[in-house]
Amino acid sequence: MTDTTRPNTAAQPADDPHAIDTVARLEALLGPLSDASLRKEVPYVHPAYRAMIEASPFAVLATIGPGGLDASPRGDPPGFVQLLDDRTLLLPERRGNNRADSLRNILTDPRVALLFLIPGVGETLRVNGRARISAAPELLARFVMGGQPPRCVVVVEVETVYFQCARAVLRSRLWESAAPGAPRTVPTPGAILASITQGTFDGAAYDQALPERQRTTLY
Repeated sequence: MTDTTRPNTAAQPADDPHAIDTVARLEALLGPLSDASLRKEVPYVHPAYRAMIEASPFAVLATIGPGGLDASPRGDPPGFVQLLDDRTLLLPERRGNNRADSLRNILTDPRVALLFLIPGVGETLRVNGRARISAAPELLARFVMGGQPPRCVVVVEVETVYFQCARAVLRSRLWESAAPGAPRTVPTPGAILASITQGTFDGAAYDQALPERQRTTLY
């Protein structure tokens, strides 16, 4: 279960009579936990949960450090996160922009959380644990893709594992395919950079070069 012993230090409006500012008020609002909600959480990777990890091509890695929180996407073909045993996960760190926010956080605070998604499946899988970073050759060799090993491997010692029900995915209609040829409805990366920099960054050139750069630096 989530740690409820840490105080909430976020500012609470003094004049808000509807503020949910204690665990007792929260539990009164939400009602009791179901039996299934309690039973689904285990301190190891159960075979059913192993099957979900092996089917997942995408996960979000959450970390915390001196600069605050970070949630970072991770993806590869299904099974890209490997199990060393039922209490240890191995997550490859591929090429990126070298910000390394997640890795920098892990160096100062080992607590991590992973959220695994599986296309077409409503349930997601949540894993909480403590991580360390390794560049051991035998670990890197397990994750070679396109002839390239990862930069390093995040080794996660599992503390809790449980599945999340499908309601959020169903409400969002996440897995309903967009119509072929549907226009992009959000700004491109180049357009975002140009806007943030008040036009001093050449966003059009960035967008033009991006597909080839991503293709050649994927691994």
